Amino acid sequence: MNDVERIATAVVIGRAGSRGLPGKNAMPVAGVPMIARSVGHAVESARVGRILCSTDGEAIAAAASAAGAEIVKRPSPLADDQATVDSAVRHAIEASGDRAPIVVILYGNIPVRPPGLVDRAVEALHASGADSVQSYSPVGKHHPYWTCRLDEAGQVSQWEPNTVHRRQDLPPAFIPDGGVIAVTRTSLFRVDPERPHAFLGDDRRGIENPPGAVVDVDDEIDLLVAEAILARRARQAGEDAG
Repeated sequence: MNDVERIATAVVIGRAGSRGLPGKNAMPVAGVPMIARSVGHAVESARVGRILCSTDGEAIAAAASAAGAEIVKRPSPLADDQATVDSAVRHAIEASGDRAPIVVILYGNIPVRPPGLVDRAVEALHASGADSVQSYSPVGKHHPYWTCRLDEAGQVSQWEPNTVHRRQDLPPAFIPDGGVIAVTRTSLFRVDPERPHAFLGDDRRGIENPPGAVVDVDDEIDLLVAEAILARRARQAGEDAG
């Protein structure tokens, strides 16, 4: 697939502010700053030719730069918790003068992704002619059929009425896992105030990851899970090398 090599630009996004786990994007995960893990996933991609990091944090910028990213300083209006992901990515693309036809969005707080995920998304987008490709994971035991409402009196009601009691009888259901978003430049710059996800376009495709293949770090428990998975990978790599 030589025709699709290096046609994408990756934008790694990481704000300095975080309510759940303060400073998480610069926090070490198995000895490597979290943001640098995401930059590394872009560096490993055969389809990404340029890597930008959009951030308002000095420590994040230093770690991302050392890992191989070009830094785009994010202005304060795009760095609070009300700012949208796509607005920050558009700013990074415009500020850097980038013209790549495909933009890969990588969240800086995801230190664990399956190998080759970025390339899978870019190739799926290129082959399908879709507007965007996003990665999804099975919902598992958090299936909507088993989701309930609790009213003020503690009364339980099903979110979606059904009679399924065995996990193997649940219909397939998936949730965006945050691992990767690949979007065409044209779609990225499609802005509609009435549609927050307009930048994903009308033709949206998905690629599936196995359960647990992506770890989105929002709190200390997520961080512990990521550390454990990366430690296991390191042990397995050592055993394979030995």
